Amino acid sequence: MANFNKVFLMGNLTRDPQLSYTPNQTAVVDFGLAVNRRWTGRDGERKEETCFVDCRAFAGTAETINKYLSKGRPVFIEGRLTFNSWTAQDGTRRSKHRVTVENFQFLPGTRAANAGQAEPPDTGGTGTQGESVDTSRPGAGRDAQQRPDDTGGPADDIPF
Repeated sequence: MANFNKVFLMGNLTRDPQLSYTPNQTAVVDFGLAVNRRWTGRDGERKEETCFVDCRAFAGTAETINKYLSKGRPVFIEGRLTFNSWTAQDGTRRSKHRVTVENFQFLPGTRAANAGQAEPPDTGGTGTQGESVDTSRPGAGRDAQQRPDDTGGPADDIPF
């Protein structure tokens, strides 16, 4: 039987990224993502729902996310769904799904949302914005040149 585990999400960070390190000094960043869905019901009423997703990134990708993203910032992520289970202190079994980030792209955001945030490095005048970080290669994301679009405007103006 064939298997395929790929997740694409576009949304806003629900909290500032939390950076930590494994015992062998690999960077790990955890953050939450809110993904909104808007539609019109059969009765013509506009409806909206929000899905909150826990995400985790490793190595250079984790450090880049921690450095340039903060609560409220829009981001596009590509990753895989992972399942974690553990025994809580009270002895009950707990579990949850999480997205392990493999690639990501900065998305346009308002300047107000970017206030106080470090600007990603310039890409050397290539004219590209929101370059993705491919972490499937060893060392990828470590020196990736990325830059968000600072033209402003809400991310939900994207036509898909």
